[in-house]
Amino acid sequence: MHCIKLLGQRLAARDFDRQITEVHVRITVLNRFTALGIPLTHLVA
Repeated sequence: MHCIKLLGQRLAARDFDRQITEVHVRITVLNRFTALGIPLTHLVA
């Protein structure tokens, strides 16, 4: 939850359905940033 709040403390949307969409977008962005930060490792034989 702390990482989601780093993307903004408040929701811009006022409608509940749009708030849900906004949270989903934030989670998608956070997951993409996390995926970019994970190193790719290869087994060296």
